[in-house]
Amino acid sequence: MEHLITIIVAAVVGLGAFAAGLAIQNRRSKARIANAEATASTIIENAKREAENTVKTAHIDAKEIVLRARAEFEKESRERKDELQQAERRLVHKEENIEKKADFLENKDNELKKREKACAKREQTVEEAEKQQQELLAQTKLKLEKIAGLTSEEAKQQLMTAMTDEARHEAAKMIKQIEAEAREEADNKAKNIIGIAIQRYAGDYVTQKTVSVIDLPDEEMKGRIIGREGRNIRALEAATGVDVIIDDTPMAVILSSFNPVRREVARQSLEKLIADGRIHPARIEEIVEKTKAEVDAAIKQAGEQAAFDLGIHGLHPEVTRLIGRLKYRTSYSQNQWQHSVEVGFLCGIMAAELGLNVKQARRAGLLHDIGKAIDHEVEGSHAVIGADLAKRYGESPKIIHAIKAHHEDEKPESLLAVLVQASDALSGARPGARHEMLESYIKRLDDLEKICAGFPGVEKSFAMQAGREVRVIVENSRVNDDEVGVLSKEIAKKIESELTYPGQIKVTVIRELRAVEFAK
Repeated sequence: MEHLITIIVAAVVGLGAFAAGLAIQNRRSKARIANAEATASTIIENAKREAENTVKTAHIDAKEIVLRARAEFEKESRERKDELQQAERRLVHKEENIEKKADFLENKDNELKKREKACAKREQTVEEAEKQQQELLAQTKLKLEKIAGLTSEEAKQQLMTAMTDEARHEAAKMIKQIEAEAREEADNKAKNIIGIAIQRYAGDYVTQKTVSVIDLPDEEMKGRIIGREGRNIRALEAATGVDVIIDDTPMAVILSSFNPVRREVARQSLEKLIADGRIHPARIEEIVEKTKAEVDAAIKQAGEQAAFDLGIHGLHPEVTRLIGRLKYRTSYSQNQWQHSVEVGFLCGIMAAELGLNVKQARRAGLLHDIGKAIDHEVEGSHAVIGADLAKRYGESPKIIHAIKAHHEDEKPESLLAVLVQASDALSGARPGARHEMLESYIKRLDDLEKICAGFPGVEKSFAMQAGREVRVIVENSRVNDDEVGVLSKEIAKKIESELTYPGQIKVTVIRELRAVEFAK
């Protein structure tokens, strides 16, 4: 019971407290509402004031923008107005200029018309004058033909002939003068270059000869060389490919072969057999085989020596061997190996003086006669054969052309080819370098004189200085001084085309006037 009363009391107390709390909360809510309403009214009043201020500011800004726009419009209007005024002034000025130009052109047109009329009158006057002149010329022509007894065509022909003779005379004078100047300059330069080349290269004047005669110690050796029933000589000829000639020549045996290498092998083999004394077929074959090996080694060494002396590298081994074979080849008794080395040196020296490739010039000079190493085995000139060999073994086109052109088998088209020609002629033409057969030498001199005597106006011709100069005496009544130079040039060209000779031939044409009278 007490517990129930307690609960009831507590409930009553709780209800009272709750009612009091509600009352307090109600009062607080009313106060907050009043505060909120006051704040809202304040905000609204402030917003109204700001809106009024903003509107006022906008009105002011709008007025300023309108004023600025009006000012800019007025300014642009003034500028456009000024531009239009200036354009109007320019147009007025142009119109004035156009009017002036029109007046000027009109005046010019009037002047031209006047000049045309004047020119027409002058042209008419000139035509009339030309007609009168033609009539006068025709009359004069008839009078001259009557006086001279010649037609106009005949007189024209005589005049043309006289003018042609005069032109030839003047041309001959000019040619003579130009040639003299060019020859003097070229001679000085060429002599300088050749002189330097000869001074700088000291080659041997005495060259080797191919020996084809073997000296014997006694006459009995001939019988030993022949052997019983000719076995030894047949074995020697079969092993070497050389004809062994044993005749009445005392204390000597002659070897004959077109191949210089075979002849050299036979010479050395026979000399060894004679020195050894044992001569029979087996010994002959043994000695010949050894000698062939020695000669091949000597050929290779000679080719390498030539290349080393000239400072040439990169030669094909077969080319080196062919150069070495030239050691046993002669031309007019001049050893071709020594000749090729000499041409290489001379060619290099002259190339250095001219500012050309020295190594290339030496290479071309050394290889220029390589065809002579096999010209007895292959048909054709040695220059063409040499060019084919150089091409086969990878030489450059310039070298090939220089080899082919050094005897005019092909026209020289480079300075290198001309240098090889000059060096070859210089090496072969120097004193003591070559010997010719007496009959061929005399025939060449006789042909030289006959060529000169075949020209009109030539009275006498004399070959001099071993055929290196020819002097031609002409008749002074048929050849004048100016034609002498032309005649010498024509003779030189004919000699070049018809004769074969080493070096060069100097052609001297002599014309003199002799007055002879006798005192009685």
